[in-house]
Amino acid sequence: MNDLKIEEYAQRLITQFVDHLPQLVLAVLLLFGGLWLIRMLMKGMGKAMQARNVDPSLTPFLKSMLGALLKVILIISVIQMIGIQTTSFIAVLGAAGLAIGMALSGTLQNFAGGVMLLIVKPFKVGDFIEAQGHSGTVHQIRIFNTILRTPDNKTVVLPNAPVSTGALVNYTTEAQRRVDLEFGIGYGDDIDLARATIQQVLDTEERILNDKPTQIVVAELADSSVNFKVRVWVENSNYWPVFFALQEAVKKAFDERGVSIPFPQMDVHVQGAN
Repeated sequence: MNDLKIEEYAQRLITQFVDHLPQLVLAVLLLFGGLWLIRMLMKGMGKAMQARNVDPSLTPFLKSMLGALLKVILIISVIQMIGIQTTSFIAVLGAAGLAIGMALSGTLQNFAGGVMLLIVKPFKVGDFIEAQGHSGTVHQIRIFNTILRTPDNKTVVLPNAPVSTGALVNYTTEAQRRVDLEFGIGYGDDIDLARATIQQVLDTEERILNDKPTQIVVAELADSSVNFKVRVWVENSNYWPVFFALQEAVKKAFDERGVSIPFPQMDVHVQGAN
């Protein structure tokens, strides 16, 4: 009796196998053909991203994510082809994805911000930027955060989401920058003498660009001083050296010409005791 049942079960299995053999063959062909097609798509994506000068650190990450997504879709299609119901599996997978997405919402936003920064490239490694209240030289651009190195050698880690969506100043993008300076003189000093003195200092500074306009103007009649605004153009790399050099040179020239630089003063009147 047992032998008859075993033979009956074997016969059923053989019958089912024969009935489903065409579907199994098509599923296997779909699996291997799909894997080959995914590899070709990944190669084409890599070449396209390289042609568009996408950051090298972003290319393998995006390729691996897209490849994994395509393989999951392929496997679900193969399973459906051989007759296995995947509705509940897809529902569970979707619920798990939703839960993970909600738990990692901040991380995913930083990831999206990192992708945008690496594609749009508002700055690159080595640029001096100001973002989110911090300024420094870009040391690294990662998928989730950007690393700045401040002038006093501090490390600042900025999440990419606010960096990609907030205001950002890149001081290194342009080859030339304007140096803005302000000098105050006393109301009793000669304005023309002060202007000529500043001009003489500017004429001796070789790092100032002569093909750009230079301005020396009276900008403000302040409470205790007449303030000059001085604007000159320099190469970006010379900004701070010229800024500091002109401050010192103008002070020394004013001292030599007898032009005073006022400073706040307070008169104190002491009344004698009755």
